[in-house]
Amino acid sequence: MSSDQLHSNAPEHSNPWSIFLLFLRLGLTSFGGPVAHLGYFRDEFVHRRRWLDEQGYADLVALCQFLPGPASSQVGIAIGLLRGGYCGSLAAWTGFTLPSAIALALFALGIGRWGGSLPDGVLHGLKIVAVAVVAQAVWGMARNLCTNGPRIAIALLAACAVLLLTSAWAQLVVIAIAGLTGLLLFRPAAKPSLTPFQPRVRQTVGVLALLLFFALLLLLPALAAVSTNQLVAMVDSFYRAGALVFGGGHVVLPLLQAEVVPNGWVSNDTFMAGYGAAQAVPGPLFTFSAFLGASISSGSSLINAALCLIAVFIPSFLLVFGAMPFWDRLRANRRMQAALGGVNAAVVGLLLAALYDPVWTSAIFGPGDFLLAAIALAALMVWKSPPWLVVMAGGIAGWLLAMLS
Repeated sequence: MSSDQLHSNAPEHSNPWSIFLLFLRLGLTSFGGPVAHLGYFRDEFVHRRRWLDEQGYADLVALCQFLPGPASSQVGIAIGLLRGGYCGSLAAWTGFTLPSAIALALFALGIGRWGGSLPDGVLHGLKIVAVAVVAQAVWGMARNLCTNGPRIAIALLAACAVLLLTSAWAQLVVIAIAGLTGLLLFRPAAKPSLTPFQPRVRQTVGVLALLLFFALLLLLPALAAVSTNQLVAMVDSFYRAGALVFGGGHVVLPLLQAEVVPNGWVSNDTFMAGYGAAQAVPGPLFTFSAFLGASISSGSSLINAALCLIAVFIPSFLLVFGAMPFWDRLRANRRMQAALGGVNAAVVGLLLAALYDPVWTSAIFGPGDFLLAAIALAALMVWKSPPWLVVMAGGIAGWLLAMLS
């Protein structure tokens, strides 16, 4: 793909405001989770607007799936960067993220103010739907990433390890060990034929972005340990969650739960109700961080929501800026492909552990709950129902179950 192909029609579309409006429309209409988001992006930017050809778009998706963090949001950031520079990347992220972030923050404020007036069982129904959503994610990822015995073994061992070792840092250790295991066990295919990538980031900027990414990852925990300011602790927790998540939005669940629930910032019931509600809104699942920030009772709810949202997405910007100049070299490296195979299998294990605790243990208390979760799973996987419709139906069904009990 040539530079001329990549930047065709650039004067018309490189204005950050135009990029913002385009991604705002996508942020208002992109239901269905990360895979669906990538489909919306492909239709919009490859087929309709021809900002990228098929190979160029595949390159971006491969890059963002390789990085930790929310793949669909990072693809949006990268497209905005390619079209409008750094301001374009910020405009793309803001437009795609704002609708669901505002909706979830308002939902959190509503629970905090009027949660006691909601019909019995509605929030519990949302938690039950979360069981089905995470189970669907586990199954889909396992089919794609655990394709043989060693990968299945890595996933199961990773799940056992994170259930026994509840620290968020333990999950990082599990991912690191899985990468080393993949490096030793797997032998990827020969170097593929790849279309050269055309980044708009200098290598110097890429190096500085990566250095800042790791510096924040190391310094924020130390700063939080010596500071009594809760805002510092919040930034540390949400930055680490955004920096250590491999596999997309659903895998952020155990990391965030380990950070906000034991600290007493958010109750587990509120956490799971918000996670269920997050399935009903368009846009990236990482905007769940805005719900959590708004649910924290100390300080300003809106400031907390904005701070947590920005903190969880900062790693995405730094990683995209840092990796794009070097992606050609990385994606062709066979040793990197082998390590990534182990990491991907461990990601399935992390999500499997999250399916059990806290998702299952906080939602399924009897046969009626199990039946509702099974129906919701069938609606998502067999009948291909829209997630927002399943969430709404789950809330109503939870209310009906409470009336019958």
